[in-house]
Amino acid sequence: MKSIKKLITLSMTGLLLAGAAAPLTNVHAAGAKTASSSYQASKAKASYSYAKKMLAKNRTGFSGKTSYIFSKKAYPTTGAVYGYSDFLLGLKGLGYKFTNAQRTKIADSLVLNRKSTAADLATAIIATRAVGLNPQKLHQTGAKTNLNLVSALYHRSMAKQTVNVQSQALIALSTGSYQRPSNAKFSKASLSNAIVKNQLSNNGWAYNNQTASADSDTTAMAVTALARSKSTSSAVTSAITKGQSYLKDAVYPNGAFGYAYKGKTFPNANSTAEAIIAFSTKQKTVKLVNSVFKSGQTTSPMRAMLSYVRSTGSIKGAATQTLGVGQVNLANAAYRQALAHRSVYSIK
Repeated sequence: MKSIKKLITLSMTGLLLAGAAAPLTNVHAAGAKTASSSYQASKAKASYSYAKKMLAKNRTGFSGKTSYIFSKKAYPTTGAVYGYSDFLLGLKGLGYKFTNAQRTKIADSLVLNRKSTAADLATAIIATRAVGLNPQKLHQTGAKTNLNLVSALYHRSMAKQTVNVQSQALIALSTGSYQRPSNAKFSKASLSNAIVKNQLSNNGWAYNNQTASADSDTTAMAVTALARSKSTSSAVTSAITKGQSYLKDAVYPNGAFGYAYKGKTFPNANSTAEAIIAFSTKQKTVKLVNSVFKSGQTTSPMRAMLSYVRSTGSIKGAATQTLGVGQVNLANAAYRQALAHRSVYSIK
């Protein structure tokens, strides 16, 4: 298949652009570790190849406890394992071409009905759009009518949703030129304002809106969502800047991102990937992805994230490879496309 060669070409082109458009902003230049073009290409090829095998075999991984990625029996409320939208979009962003058979399998596997939550609908919109389906006219084999996932999402109340769900919904609605129904319960503008209002005094966001619980993952999602809103509101643009400042300060000395629990820190590939995606939303911050920018930091986030990629392509410490490999691939794609002044979420 041509995908691997295309991936390597895309990687090298992006890295050349990086050298021209985003020079290193070193704090300790002499000892800084960044991801060289060859290192990026090698690690990206490994994780991309692993993801392709996962999709072909419909498995969440190939060692330890694994299950199906798509299964109505295993996941009766969604038909798919958690993280499948990032997994599919990561493949798409790195040049993968989904077959008609794969599109049909994915559409038919999803459980979508009146009981679907806002989070499930948002995830399904991103996933179906990524593989080349129309989430406003989604056809499932044997169904008499098509499903309009976008309209269904617009009819869910966002008032009491978590910041994560609000962010996921805003990101989902930015993946295409979708029609908003006249009786929608929210707009992209009102959703953006709701996210802004939940920003905490330390400039981050938390799943429970408590300052002590602010974390990189929730903050990165909120920053990405607000950037995707394309709002020119001063409140939104200010919130994005503050959120990215929070992320700059939250980087660990080893370049990774993570979370703290009971006095211990837990850096990981997924949190780092989320931060890379957030940095890749703006040309002013994409340079941070492969740079050292905080006192005491020795490694760039890109180098740190890729260090979790095993030689097999699987991700060290990932709860499931669907989420681990999926988000690493998505971060790689987001960075490369940002260097070319595009967004991985602008799906065509």
